[in-house]
Amino acid sequence: MSARLAYWSSFLRFRLLIFKSNSKSNSYKNSSNMSPTVSKTRSSISISRPNAMFPQYLRRIVKWQQMDIEYTFWQMLHLCTAPKIAYQHTKYHKQTKNQWARDDPAFVVICSLLLALATVAYCAAYDHSAAHAVSVVISVLLFHFLLAGILLATCCWFLTNAYLREEAPNTCVVEQRVEWLYAFDVHCNSFFPMFVMLYVIHYFLSPLLVAHGFIPALLSNLLFMVAASYHHYLNFLVLPFLERTTFFLYPIGIVIILSPILILSGFNPSRYFMNIYFSRTL
Repeated sequence: MSARLAYWSSFLRFRLLIFKSNSKSNSYKNSSNMSPTVSKTRSSISISRPNAMFPQYLRRIVKWQQMDIEYTFWQMLHLCTAPKIAYQHTKYHKQTKNQWARDDPAFVVICSLLLALATVAYCAAYDHSAAHAVSVVISVLLFHFLLAGILLATCCWFLTNAYLREEAPNTCVVEQRVEWLYAFDVHCNSFFPMFVMLYVIHYFLSPLLVAHGFIPALLSNLLFMVAASYHHYLNFLVLPFLERTTFFLYPIGIVIILSPILILSGFNPSRYFMNIYFSRTL
């Protein structure tokens, strides 16, 4: 009996020693996780992650099997009808994949294809030269969508990270930054509703909008005003760690002020841009 008691007492002492050792180890880990050095390391990892994702993003452009086409069309629909729902899924994406930007290039690919088709339709209706039509399609894709998007994304990426990020009150809080790829996503999100208004709806209304008179100029200016305002509305308001993001809404006020002036002056933006891009004189 005494031997059995001695065995159990020694066993309990051994378990107690293990428990104390684990407690010290866990307390050391928790204290190290709260140190500023570790938070900075995590921050650098989170910053470098989008850069590592960019080559993979480019490789997936040519792989249709890996693209979620159905979800992309769902996003496009909600960006035009309920943008808050579309941006809510950005938060889910951050929680599941630890990045704000899309890792699927399907949105860029589909938007480029739709833009090319719409430009071809305009060329068929308002252009007489096949060679000129090809140059128009290429210039619209490269300059209107890609290069303009890269420039806007770079400017917004710099402004948000340099001036609009919330200052963390605690050094242990992981620093968050706007990813460049997410800034380009914002451009794509803003561009698509504008594409629907100024390329698709405008195409079907173009016989009326390019006519002479006050009513065509009025309707054309109103359409451009709504498209430009909606483009600036879809911005970085979704990110919780940014402040003063209403800065991106200021151009809407400029558009609203300029529109009545352009209407009263008789300026018709539809006729102006159609005469610039297409060989048929209106």
